[in-house]
Amino acid sequence: MNPPEISPAETPFSTLIRTRRTVNDFLSEKPPQEILLQGIELARWAPNHKLTEPWRFHLIGPHTAQSIVELNARLTAERSGPAAGEQKRVKWSTIPGWLVVTSQISPDPTRDQENYAAVCCAVQNLLLFLWEQNIGTKWVTGDVTRHPEFFSLLGIDPAVEKMVGLIWYGYPVSRSEGKRRSVSEKTVFHS
Repeated sequence: MNPPEISPAETPFSTLIRTRRTVNDFLSEKPPQEILLQGIELARWAPNHKLTEPWRFHLIGPHTAQSIVELNARLTAERSGPAAGEQKRVKWSTIPGWLVVTSQISPDPTRDQENYAAVCCAVQNLLLFLWEQNIGTKWVTGDVTRHPEFFSLLGIDPAVEKMVGLIWYGYPVSRSEGKRRSVSEKTVFHS
């Protein structure tokens, strides 16, 4: 039996959820840090098992951001050639705001998975708040975010914190439309 197609009432919150999209191109102006901190304040209200509050937010300044740009350009050049590395350098140098989000590692594998899931919920809270403030984001999890030099640049001990994502943020150049598959394609009913 297929579930019925659902069309929830349009509310400001449902519209916010439906319209938030990943932004790839940002205007050069960096949003105020105060707005980002307001988003982090809301992010930390995400559900988290046993109230572990496993999230860690690392605000990245211009010096560290440029070091990440250079690291990624070097890694890209090593993998795909100098032209590709330079292309990454140019693109990444235009990103106005940088934030890294990590999850506190637990020695218990189940708790560690729960912590990671909680941090992902916190990131979603943050992204939705920023979108409401007309700030776009891109959640990046590429190779550079797992490289030992990346952890070193941020002073993160990979035995203590697990990478969840590098969040770029800024005012979007444009907004795109999104679409999703139907509820019936993604829902299974069990008797």
